[in-house]
Amino acid sequence: MATEIQALLLGGNRFPFHRFERMGPVLEETLAPVGVEADLTTDRESVTDLDGYDVLVDYTTDSTFTDEQLDCILSFVESGNGYAGVHCASDLTTVDGENRDEPVPELREMLGGHFVTHPSQGAFDVNVVYSHHPVSADLDDFRVWDEPYVVEYDDEVTVLARMDHPENGDTPVSWVKEYGDGRVFYCSLGHDYPAIATDGTQALLQNGVQWAADTPAFG
Repeated sequence: MATEIQALLLGGNRFPFHRFERMGPVLEETLAPVGVEADLTTDRESVTDLDGYDVLVDYTTDSTFTDEQLDCILSFVESGNGYAGVHCASDLTTVDGENRDEPVPELREMLGGHFVTHPSQGAFDVNVVYSHHPVSADLDDFRVWDEPYVVEYDDEVTVLARMDHPENGDTPVSWVKEYGDGRVFYCSLGHDYPAIATDGTQALLQNGVQWAADTPAFG
């Protein structure tokens, strides 16, 4: 097993989709083989005490955080730790408050992109388009059944993989970037178990979380 990584895995059960009680254990099981020891929680107050964690793995759909919680997330990453956003983490709007229609600007800046919309679930190809990065260096193209996200993203991010989708066209699936002294990884795949059970998705998530946590093999 690889070097142990301490991760806080955050999600929610507010919506009938992306339920953390279902998907949290699936993500935990996916990351465990590469040495990720994850604490699973739906308590957003937990982000105010991230001491001892190497990476925050985010599977939240609603980006409603208090000012203190938001500051703690940003400071955690900016000071040299990792953030790994999975699928719905790019939905940066809030159910309550002033960001119901537009992404939370601070989170948008950190992530480097955000969710816009999606067509129906279906099968599509995921193509690795940049292999000169530790996350993608050993990855092959793959096919997955998932909810295909349309995203907006910044020019500054390094796109690692893109989808070939009949409705979305050529759309990013995963990217990386730096935020302060920290590392940010995002993967739009992972709506439900079939997507995460796909070997290609698992490899992408495993590599991405290890890189975000700044493990020696992904330095």
